[in-house]
Amino acid sequence: MTSFLMCPPDFFTVAYEINPFMHTEVRVDIDSARLQWGNLKETLEECGARVEMQAPQPGLPDMVFTANAGLVVDGRAVPARFLHPERRGEEPFDRDELATRFEIRELPPGCYFEGAGDAMPAGPGSVILAGYRWRTSIQSHATLACLLSRPVKSVALVDPRFYHLDLALLPLGSDRALAVGPAFDRHSATVVADAFPMVEELDLDEGLAFVANAVVVGEHVVLDRCPPRVGRLLEEWGYAVVECPVGEFLKAGGSCRCLTLRLNVDEEGGMGGEHEGGAQVAHRHRGAPPYRAAPHSK
Repeated sequence: MTSFLMCPPDFFTVAYEINPFMHTEVRVDIDSARLQWGNLKETLEECGARVEMQAPQPGLPDMVFTANAGLVVDGRAVPARFLHPERRGEEPFDRDELATRFEIRELPPGCYFEGAGDAMPAGPGSVILAGYRWRTSIQSHATLACLLSRPVKSVALVDPRFYHLDLALLPLGSDRALAVGPAFDRHSATVVADAFPMVEELDLDEGLAFVANAVVVGEHVVLDRCPPRVGRLLEEWGYAVVECPVGEFLKAGGSCRCLTLRLNVDEEGGMGGEHEGGAQVAHRHRGAPPYRAAPHSK
């Protein structure tokens, strides 16, 4: 069973500005945030996932984005080392939380690494793709490879709006991925293309709709909203699109996958998401007017 770690948004707000989406003058509606977070949790559970909980802490509004707490692979966890001082207070809580479940492998201080937000297993092999430039330092990648006993390939992120890799790349099982073309330089786009048998490029508008920040649970792809072209493509690949609006969290630059940390990345190299082809597809939608995709044929 796919398992995720989530943290309730009890103390969530936009208290500082550390990415292009954050503006302190924009107020968070905490009641709406709690409702959206609860809808996401319920949706993941209805898709067949197990959700485990991390306790929120006062003064740490971004703890809700558990994807950045660390990276879990093969029963080992590498806790985050945050670049921005505003988030470093999360580190001991994340480390303690992960230590209750996994063997901890720590990066040295000053070796910045922002967890599953900037690193993910990719393709049918054992490789990990790791982003760098805006939050994670490329110097962390060699150490990460040693700690996890897996090859790590570095991917440069060139647009600050895609400040984490999980905003620009969505693996769909081990054989496919969606990638935001403008987020990568030419070399890094080649690295991504080489990691998966099939990569579909997302344009800038699709990327800024946080499409790549979806959560995959079996045959379900859970995301804030799905552009029609992407919906048709996912259906053709046998996935069910599940829209689950999280607009309050977009104010801080995070969508559905930012709000979750995958806890059971397997030894075969993938993050799950594999499913039987030709599955019956059903569009589902949570908390907003019904999503409609153009018809398609298989």
